[in-house]
Amino acid sequence: MGTGIVANAAVALPGHVPGLRAAAAVVWVLASALLVRAVAGAVGRRIDPATAPVLGALPMAAMTVGAGTLLFTPLPAVALALWLTGTVLGLVTAVAVPLLLTARRDAVVTGAWLMPVVPPMVSAATGAPLIAHLPAAVRPDALLCCYALFGVSLFAAVAIIAQLWGRLLHHGPGEPATVPTLWIVLGPLGQSVTAAHALAGAARDVLAPEYARGTEVFALLYGVPTLGFALLWLAFAAAVTLRTARGDGGLPFTPAWWAFTFPVGTCVTGAAGLAVQTGSPMLETLAVALYVLLVAAWGTVAARTFVRRRPRLSAVPSATGR
Repeated sequence: MGTGIVANAAVALPGHVPGLRAAAAVVWVLASALLVRAVAGAVGRRIDPATAPVLGALPMAAMTVGAGTLLFTPLPAVALALWLTGTVLGLVTAVAVPLLLTARRDAVVTGAWLMPVVPPMVSAATGAPLIAHLPAAVRPDALLCCYALFGVSLFAAVAIIAQLWGRLLHHGPGEPATVPTLWIVLGPLGQSVTAAHALAGAARDVLAPEYARGTEVFALLYGVPTLGFALLWLAFAAAVTLRTARGDGGLPFTPAWWAFTFPVGTCVTGAAGLAVQTGSPMLETLAVALYVLLVAAWGTVAARTFVRRRPRLSAVPSATGR
């Protein structure tokens, strides 16, 4: 998913850059190959309560690749199949993983706890473009389901972010290896802005005009403040990350570094959606700047993961998946 969002976010950017879409298609092919590998590696693997939050990465990866399938191929049926698979798995993780985590009295809240509850928000964002490919009779219910998935993830994420903030205030950021998971907070924030915009677009052809207009108003009035908080958290997470990297122990490389990719990508698509809706040059510039940050982060993490010798997996959950 960290790779797939690089491709999808490129298409979402306002304006036109020659060759960018072709490059994005190549990245999507790589993400598709990584998804196949991830599924093969997950089959038969025993669930460890310490790394259970990483289970949320697989459904999000499936839906991210599915969204790219709709963007880069004429295969909406494949995109729909990936969305349905990811949505079902995501709802399972949203219930089962928090249940497993609450059974551990010694569990410490980290940003990784958000991973199992973010998939329904990815379902809402990636499901919206699929509504136009469904039979007209089921489109209203599909739209309502996407809004319900939006709520499932949003309120669960708010509860976890509040707990995470309390832990940070009283106990600090914790072990250096867990610091990158702070970036996961950007995931539900940016993805919810993206989802609100995408659902408003889908509603134009599904709901009565007065309700469709309401979804556009909601997308703006919800999206701008939420994106503002996401930028605040981005600055905070970046400052903590830099402080940790300059510390005595440094910032050890773990799979959690992939948290520097997908969450930032959701902010790119969220800012790009708002830029399209408002025509704001400021938001267009922000979307491009965030995309540059995303590509730089992906290049750094991918190089550490695929070029250098892979480190032994630690007990820290993979942050977002590749």
